[in-house]
Amino acid sequence: MAKEEKKAPKLRFNGYTNDWERKKLGDVAEKVIQKNNNNAFKNVLTNSAEYGIISQRDFFERNIANKNNISTYYIVQNDDFVYNPRISNLAPYGPINRNKTGYTGIISPLYYVFRVLNINTAFIEWYFKTTCWHKFMYQHGDSGARSDRFSIKDNELKKLPIKLPADDMEQEKIAKTLTSLDNTLQLHERKCEELALIKKALLQKLFPKKDEFKPEVRYKNFSDAWEQRKLGEVTEYIKGFAFKSKDYKKSGHRIIRVSDLGKDSIINNNDSIFVTDEISKQQNKYKINKNEIIITTVGSKAELKESAVGRPIIVRNSLGYLLNQNLVKIHGKNNKDSRFIYYQLLQPRYSQYIATIQRGNANQANIAISDLWNYRIFITKHNEQQKIGNFFQQLDFLITLHQRKLEKLKQLKKFLLQNMFI
Repeated sequence: MAKEEKKAPKLRFNGYTNDWERKKLGDVAEKVIQKNNNNAFKNVLTNSAEYGIISQRDFFERNIANKNNISTYYIVQNDDFVYNPRISNLAPYGPINRNKTGYTGIISPLYYVFRVLNINTAFIEWYFKTTCWHKFMYQHGDSGARSDRFSIKDNELKKLPIKLPADDMEQEKIAKTLTSLDNTLQLHERKCEELALIKKALLQKLFPKKDEFKPEVRYKNFSDAWEQRKLGEVTEYIKGFAFKSKDYKKSGHRIIRVSDLGKDSIINNNDSIFVTDEISKQQNKYKINKNEIIITTVGSKAELKESAVGRPIIVRNSLGYLLNQNLVKIHGKNNKDSRFIYYQLLQPRYSQYIATIQRGNANQANIAISDLWNYRIFITKHNEQQKIGNFFQQLDFLITLHQRKLEKLKQLKKFLLQNMFI
């Protein structure tokens, strides 16, 4: 028995109950006509910025029509839509993007350019950000002789089914809701970026620069010069334990591996491994405690950032986790603040140092603990260490709050795109 076609989305505004209409792209949009090249047009089009040749790489990929060597082209106006059939064989449905540059420009005839008629432009823009139309593209497109190209004929693209509410106000409400959410999401993205830049700048200003012994910015009542000490002189460490695979369980006390470390924290993995209470008690010294620093001794080359060998994270909460092999945990000794030490390991000169001591092949690298301990950090009075460590900890807390809010907004956007369209 054929599956009954949906006639309305799962999520709707109050007061709207009518079935949505099923139309084709050709019913709600017209194809922009290609233009032939001519000298008059070429002579006018002398300044790409002034006359708006659209050149956003993420919008038109790399196939912008060159005004000096094309025979035909599209004149793309603001709010026109462009279908890119050449994105890759990994995404055969290709992107359909709206020109929101505010400019008119020219583009290669390899694209399909259309403008909508008598419907809400923003609604259609959001429709093409869903996956509702992907199945049609898979079924009607053609990769042809080339494995890295996928295209669909114009007469087929016109048949692309689009389901939409007949009521203009419902179209507008959907579009406004998603646009407002997207604007909020972008604000949080910018806030996260700004906070990351602030943190980067303050890591340079609150710690001394190379060959200097005082930071550029200090708290009041601190004026003494700082001193340099080897990392191994101011910390104590324990190397991780090689837990046996036969002891792994699906629940219990979690073991933290190199793969469980994110950019700056322990991450949740679907393939997490655990051991029993008994084994956890036997290996109690490998428990990870709050404000301890975990450093990877095996990983990719230092330049590959997130998975790099020598990468440090600081433990925010004590959750009874156990440290696996290829990791080392350290903490400050003799009144040395671990947070103060950790934030010095986020500076570029630390990763540059790791690059000088790493060993291994092209894909994997390792570092010796003895080499790691020779890294030199700055030390100041304990109460100044605490102030700096606490400041960066609070800044990280603020960054995390915005990142969590951003992630929730992304999830909400995904949910709405899945449930407000059919």
